[in-house]
Amino acid sequence: MAVYHPDAYRTDRKAPSYWEATAVVPPAPRLAADQAADVVVIGGGYTGLSAALHLARDHHVSAVVLEAGPIGWGASGRNGGFVSLSSAKLSAEAMIARHGEAETRRFYAAEMEGIDLVRALLAEGIDADPQGDATYEVAHRASVAPALRASVDFHVRKLGLPAFFMDRHAFTKMGHGGTEQFGAAGLRGAFGIHPLKYLAGLRALVARHGAKVHADSPVIAWTRDSGGYILTTPGATIRTRTVVVATNGYTPDTIHRAFANRTLPAISSIIVTRPLTEAELAAVGWRTACPVSNTRNLLFYYRLLPDGRFLFGGRGGTSGSPAEQARVTAWLTRRLGEVFPPWKDVEIDHAWNGLVCLTGRLTPALGRLDDEPGVHYAFGWHGNGVAAATWAGRRIARAIVEEKGRPIDLPAPLRGLPPHLGHPLIRRVGLKAVYAWYGLREPQ
Repeated sequence: MAVYHPDAYRTDRKAPSYWEATAVVPPAPRLAADQAADVVVIGGGYTGLSAALHLARDHHVSAVVLEAGPIGWGASGRNGGFVSLSSAKLSAEAMIARHGEAETRRFYAAEMEGIDLVRALLAEGIDADPQGDATYEVAHRASVAPALRASVDFHVRKLGLPAFFMDRHAFTKMGHGGTEQFGAAGLRGAFGIHPLKYLAGLRALVARHGAKVHADSPVIAWTRDSGGYILTTPGATIRTRTVVVATNGYTPDTIHRAFANRTLPAISSIIVTRPLTEAELAAVGWRTACPVSNTRNLLFYYRLLPDGRFLFGGRGGTSGSPAEQARVTAWLTRRLGEVFPPWKDVEIDHAWNGLVCLTGRLTPALGRLDDEPGVHYAFGWHGNGVAAATWAGRRIARAIVEEKGRPIDLPAPLRGLPPHLGHPLIRRVGLKAVYAWYGLREPQ
């Protein structure tokens, strides 16, 4: 049983996204002949392609990527394109209380490395429309602004992050106005991209360095023998000694016993407007190319795209059915007009949704299985995985080659599998309860 409606998992059609309409992603062949590889990566998103790229390019290890749908079908082709922090929902203060200041600093240093890694990969010839020189988190109420300012001071003092605060007046002058803007926290060096163009560029780099990518090749059986693992797809089988599970919010509970019930997929939805005129942008004081989110628990995230369209995203329901998605699209459209009243009647050209991945401990999970050292994994980006997943793919590649037979040296918040979360129905009901609680505390 899956957590959501079957439509959320259909690999025979892509999301009707703005990204799909504006990117060319060459198709990849199905796995059609039995073969063997040093490493097989399950999942063709940022994590999987980064792992394959770094295995092939940096370590000269043969790698094969198996993607269940077309390339770009999953979250890596559907997200908002924020190259920023943080891939954890656990606050820095809570992380320090749980893991200590040194390990928390290591976690955030790895996050910043991820941003730098994406920028370096773009410099290798990936044209993904980078925008902005920071990302911003906006206080959605005046009462939130003091805590946001204090959080910036904490992140600078304790973690050494390039963060800064702008009061409402200052952010209006450089960013935007609107009904839910009372100051903003910024992170220098973060930026936005076209996520599907970035994915297509990663795939091209993978091919350039000799790794193989197979689309429409879901793993439908996984067996173990004395020689390693045999992964079966609808078209053929592949034998390997090392497997990387990089399927994030689309991880089937049936893929392997160790990963059953470890993830909480949550639906995120996005709308994109028609191109806005200069007068329409001026009406809300929009002045920034930087990506923005706000401080709501069920946050909104938004950005102006290079062609003048406006992307606006938020939570996406709890069933995943087409009827629910239509209601969520209408709700997002209404909320866009409430946050930015001059845009109340602007036409929406694209609307879609997809699954992000939470874990029970609210931090990502990286490592290898204790009882099966040939199985590695990386997942749980909490809706902010462009940089973190790219970094994790590189880190897992290094672990496979350089850290055999000894523990992988990871920041403590990332280490090991997260706790079990129970039956899919329990997870869905639990998510509904959380949304209801936040809805009572923060009416939208």
